[in-house]
Amino acid sequence: MIAGILLLLTSIFGIALFISISLGGENQFESGMSGEGAGGTAQVSAEVLRYEPLIRKYAEEYGIGEYVGLIMALIQQESGGRHLDVMQSSESIGLPPGTITDPEYSIQIGVKYFAEVMKQAKGDIHLALQAYNFGNGFIGYALERGGYSKEVAIQFSQMMAAKTGWSRYGDSNYVEHVMRYYNSGDGSVVVVGDGTQSFDVEEVHNIMKEFLGLPYVWGGRTPAAGGFDCSGLLEYAFAQVGIDLYGTAQSQYIKTAPVPEDQIKPGDLVFFSTYKSGASHVGMYVGDGKFINANGGNGTSYSSVEEWKNLYPFLGFRRIQ
Repeated sequence: MIAGILLLLTSIFGIALFISISLGGENQFESGMSGEGAGGTAQVSAEVLRYEPLIRKYAEEYGIGEYVGLIMALIQQESGGRHLDVMQSSESIGLPPGTITDPEYSIQIGVKYFAEVMKQAKGDIHLALQAYNFGNGFIGYALERGGYSKEVAIQFSQMMAAKTGWSRYGDSNYVEHVMRYYNSGDGSVVVVGDGTQSFDVEEVHNIMKEFLGLPYVWGGRTPAAGGFDCSGLLEYAFAQVGIDLYGTAQSQYIKTAPVPEDQIKPGDLVFFSTYKSGASHVGMYVGDGKFINANGGNGTSYSSVEEWKNLYPFLGFRRIQ
């Protein structure tokens, strides 16, 4: 997610690029140019790959054509290409998350913003990536402390969370989350999710089980709140295994991929529309028709998928990749 406002600045580089498809069935995109972080390889899904022409168009327009691969890796993290606001650009122009419904406009705004933070970060891709998530105010903060580091990102997140009164501000692991889809040219292999879970389901389930019986607390996102709401329970449990599910049920819906009901397995997420349109309740499927969740009636507990289907509109199962 982008936080912050757009500055009317761009950097000038420009270059040609090309796509290659790996024999293993994963989509591999390369951009051939020099510079810190340029000319690398992005391993992305077909949903992201389809936007390559638009990404290239606006990357070249805003002077960062050599970073198309990096932008594709960024999109893989932001939406996986499965949401209309492809680059989660709405907030950068003062709109609520997910407001933009035109993929090309999202890419135009997002690429322009990334060009601006790249220039402000003096070409430091790690600093620019973290600023894409935190907002460009992070750049000055980091430079005053010697530049980007994970520790500086955590400090900034904690400072902004305290200032805003939020339980959390941005994703302090954002650089790592993007770079797992990107090889900057050192020959390492970067693999995109292949449709299987990328975490230990039993470990996450055990974390959630520790809170069985706790009351439902609206906005509860950590044990310190005395309880959780539905998305907060998942956010906290998955954070313990290094997976970022920060946000509402709708945000978690966007970050995950649909799974046919005949292919579900423990660890998949299950979504319902309860008090408003869109995803407003979420839990984790644990098998035998049950899911663990935090709900207003029973707090953190197990529920029957079929019983909930009879009560609320069912939005399907989705998988973390």
